[in-house]
Amino acid sequence: MSSDLVIDVDDPRAGDVRALLERHLGFAYEHSPAEHVHALGVDVLLDGAITFVSARRGGVLLGVGALKQLDEFHGELKSMHTVAEARGQGVGRAMVDHLLGVARSRGYRRVSLETGSMDAFEPARALYAAAGFAVCGPFGDYPLSHHSVFMTLPL
Repeated sequence: MSSDLVIDVDDPRAGDVRALLERHLGFAYEHSPAEHVHALGVDVLLDGAITFVSARRGGVLLGVGALKQLDEFHGELKSMHTVAEARGQGVGRAMVDHLLGVARSRGYRRVSLETGSMDAFEPARALYAAAGFAVCGPFGDYPLSHHSVFMTLPL
């Protein structure tokens, strides 16, 4: 990945961002039963407890991600998605590293996430494991489900 990747706070209502979020939701619904899709829509991403960011190179949107505050010391990665054309270029890892830096700067002691258990989510699970996340039980309001993999990282 080249160093000209810019990750910064963005507006989920922006046209290109909204289109990528729609692809993210489409992917989730394609590979998960509807009742087990925990991806967030644009309106929910505007919540004050969520910091939404995008990754751009030369102004071109390559990925999105978010950090949701669960409590004073616990955050959750949400809405992680890299455009298909940029996968394998380090965009996802840069996004994870950026959001973990935000979490550390806020004094979080732990960051967790939920992702799918299906084969289509294996690249995401491998990315999170490479970043140090380990499988854990459900957290927050998530129910135990064989459709979900829960992971956490102590900071």
